[in-house]
Amino acid sequence: MSLQNDTSAPSKNSKTKDKILKHALKLFSSKGYKATTVRDISGSIGIKQSALYNHFKNKDAILETLISNLTSSAIVTLFDDKDTQALQMQGKALLLSLATTFKLIGFDGQNEALLRLLMQEIYRNEHIREIYNEYFYQENVKKLSGVFFGMMQEDIIKSSDPLLLANEFFAPLFFYQMQVSLLKLDKKSTSSVVSMFEKHVDYFWDNIKITKQETLF
Repeated sequence: MSLQNDTSAPSKNSKTKDKILKHALKLFSSKGYKATTVRDISGSIGIKQSALYNHFKNKDAILETLISNLTSSAIVTLFDDKDTQALQMQGKALLLSLATTFKLIGFDGQNEALLRLLMQEIYRNEHIREIYNEYFYQENVKKLSGVFFGMMQEDIIKSSDPLLLANEFFAPLFFYQMQVSLLKLDKKSTSSVVSMFEKHVDYFWDNIKITKQETLF
């Protein structure tokens, strides 16, 4: 009997910890980290504060765990385990895939809440700023600029500054994603913004691609 209890205990603890993180993320992203108390979190789950402290030392420890989850969010893992040469041969399809990922984040509760938490705490928390700069911005821009450079070498797109192109591609996506999040927060229609992701890709690609006529010169 005791062996069965020992075996099931880690699973139960893990589920409770996951619940704490899930409810904390919801509260942090809606009320704000500072305004949310440990009592709020434990109360939303239906457990005592003492039970919560069995899993996390304090509210800061919960936030730190959530921050670590940012590094595995959809935006951060855009290029994970993908070969640059294979990516560059996808051409416009790659850009459409990236834009779609940004769009879908606005309709995924977990990723949207993580992004909202990031935006709220980025000025207060140095660790969050470091994650944003390194993973959300620098790594993705660096990877895409490398892909663009390869496309230029293969005469797929026009010769230009690949780093500047990468910034120009990503910047509107962050803006549109934020617009979707804000409209949803105010319970307004997102239809006018949703179509902008694909329109951005169309416009961007039409301006950088090399046409058949241009390859003749």
